[in-house]
Amino acid sequence: MTHAQDPISARPRSSVAFRTSRRRALVVAGTGIAAAVGLSAGVTGPAMAQPAGTAAATTVSPAGHAFTATLSGKATFTAGSVTVTCTTSTSSGQVPAAPGNHNDAGPVSSSTTPATYGSCTTSMPGVSATVTTTGTWGVAMQNGTPATAGLTIPSGGFVLRTSGLASCTVTAAPTAAATVNGTWTNGAPSTLTFTNASVPVKVVGGFGCPTSATSSTFNAGYQVRDTTDPASQITVTG
Repeated sequence: MTHAQDPISARPRSSVAFRTSRRRALVVAGTGIAAAVGLSAGVTGPAMAQPAGTAAATTVSPAGHAFTATLSGKATFTAGSVTVTCTTSTSSGQVPAAPGNHNDAGPVSSSTTPATYGSCTTSMPGVSATVTTTGTWGVAMQNGTPATAGLTIPSGGFVLRTSGLASCTVTAAPTAAATVNGTWTNGAPSTLTFTNASVPVKVVGGFGCPTSATSSTFNAGYQVRDTTDPASQITVTG
């Protein structure tokens, strides 16, 4: 993913971090306000994890190649009647070198740069939004039908702030790293899609802020391109 980094409250709503102690990995990688927090959620473990002992073998190729994930279209975060929309998001990473790009019984995962989010607007008149992301993010790819991806954001690694008529601060994964689940599709380029993904959030602020919100949802799609060899594609197979 090319530079994708940064989550609003209880309804479907986005720019790839996670570390798995057991498995080696791939670096592929609101309310109206609270929904925006979901945009940045990441992976601390396998994406869309399957029951123990049932996960399929996974290979991410090409081994050792760098990649970028770039937002395709827009990322939207919705809560109640309010929507936050960001039109730019990117992240980058690297597929693990062999044999780390293969796992006989589960996902391949690796750290990525924090996803960045920009050009964000809200559906509320007089309210603007900015997103800041920090820490080590990651993605865990799992072969399957469909193939899946888990994006991890570290604790407090995504912060959405609004200003104007409503001044709020929305923090994703407020107490611990959180995982957002998505679907991976091989192609030219390959894509990573998050549909109504959920992430825990904490909202603080005054009037107009969804301080009772404890979760957020987001929708976004990313195109993942091989930057080591632009003629190659980043793929997830068995």
